[in-house]
Formats: sequence, C-alpha cells, structure tokens
Amino acid sequence: SVVYKKFKKKEQELKKNFIKKKKKKMRLFDYSWFDNYDEKIEFLSNLAMSEKWDYTNSENFKPHPILRNYIDHTFKKVYTDGLIENSSDGEYCIFNTGLVTENQEEIFAFFQKNKKQGSTIDWYFIGWKKESDREILKFARLPENVNYFDNASDLIFNHKLDLRINADHIIEDNFDRFPEIIKKMDKHMIKNLLNGTIDDAKKRLKRNYKTAIPQYYNGNIQLLLPICLMSKSKADLALVIENCNGSYRASTCLTLDMAINNARLIAKPDDEWLKP
Repeated sequence: SVVYKKFKKKEQELKKNFIKKKKKKMRLFDYSWFDNYDEKIEFLSNLAMSEKWDYTNSENFKPHPILRNYIDHTFKKVYTDGLIENSSDGEYCIFNTGLVTENQEEIFAFFQKNKKQGSTIDWYFIGWKKESDREILKFARLPENVNYFDNASDLIFNHKLDLRINADHIIEDNFDRFPEIIKKMDKHMIKNLLNGTIDDAKKRLKRNYKTAIPQYYNGNIQLLLPICLMSKSKADLALVIENCNGSYRASTCLTLDMAINNARLIAKPDDEWLKP
C-alpha cells in the first residue's frame, strides 16, 4: 500500500541518517588499538616531509599537537567517506594520511585485525608505511587521500563579494582569545582597533590573494584573515569569514593555534602570516 511504502521509505532514511551519525562519531582510538601513540607520532613526524608540527604560541601538552590533530581529523574524514582499503583476505587495512616523504612517496596508516582476547576494538595499528614498503603490496589498489572541497574557487577570496563584520559579536564571544594587553582597553576602543586591522587585512588581500587562508571546519570551507592588533607585521588572531548567500560574513575569530589546526587539514598554509 501507499502508506506502507511511505513507512518503509521513512525507515530507510532514518537508518541511513543513523549510520551517517555513527560514522561521524568514530574516533581513531575507537577504531584501532595503539601501543605508545606518542612514539608513533614522533616516527611519523620524521618519516614525513619536513614540517613544523609544534605550537609556538602556546604550550605543547603532548608531542607534535598539530600532527596529532591532523591525523585525528583525517581519519574521521576517510572513515566517513569510505576511503579505508581492506586487503583481499580481510586481515589488513590502510588509509592514506595525505602526507608524503621527502621523496614524495605517499604515507599510509597500516592496520592488522586485532587479535587481543576480549578487546572490543577491531584493529591493531602496525605502523606508518610508504607506498613502496613491502606490506603495501598486500593491497590491489591504494586508497586516495581525503578531499575537503569540490570547487577550488572556494579556497580563494572573491573581491566581488561584500565582507560584513559583526565586530561586537566577535569581541563579546571571543574576548578571552584577545591578547592580555588588549583586554585592558575599553571595548569601544577595541572595536575601533579591530575594524582598523580588518581594513588592513583587506588591503593585504588586494596585494596577495594568499593572505586569505582556507580552513575546514564542521564540514564547511571558510577563509582566515590576519588580525594584527599589536603590530602590523604580526598576526595576533585569525578572523573567520564564510560565504553566506553571496557575501562574506565574519562573526568569530580564532587563536593562531586553533587556526593552524583547521587550516592544515586542507594543506600546509603559506607562511605569510599563519605559521606554527
């Protein structure tokens, strides 16, 4: 009957949405067992093309926090997008980290079926492997690295669009992120200073389109602009702008460490102003 068909369709949609939500919640440590993860991260930092993976603006509570964040979010994306490849016997699996060696060899995370008695975790992490390593020959095809965007133009600031700033909202909701010396100022003065530095950022954009750095956050592509409050030569915060109905809207800002974590998911940022 028509009612039964509608019911089955609704049931399938609910099941599909449930699976999607479950996939989004999957974390690397729920997926695989790791022995001494700090050691594994150190090994990867040495295997991959040279890059700074530590913060300089805040304390590093664990080794290479930028790399840890990168691997964590890369795994969530490859898991959600179905980019994990299994060996023909089902005993092993890999995913593409998106990182490469100095010789431009792709690096894969390599897992084996977890044989630990009583464990609820299905996989055991073996190590980071180059595409030329013998273990990778177990796979008939290699998984692609994740893709965060469909249109490359989303990564570049469009000068034809208006940029609308909610300075009051940025200050009120992100006040704790501002430099301590700025917090001592009157909020009206902070607003004027913020508007001034955003105007400076617009001028920088006209000289160099790379000033706007793309970041991936919560499923969306956004752009980051420098907020230079203390000195015009050094950013203190990153302004987040997003294309909303044909204009850019800015209503929040990030610390530089937060910004580098989000931006690094897409690519290593140009170091004009955003760097670890």
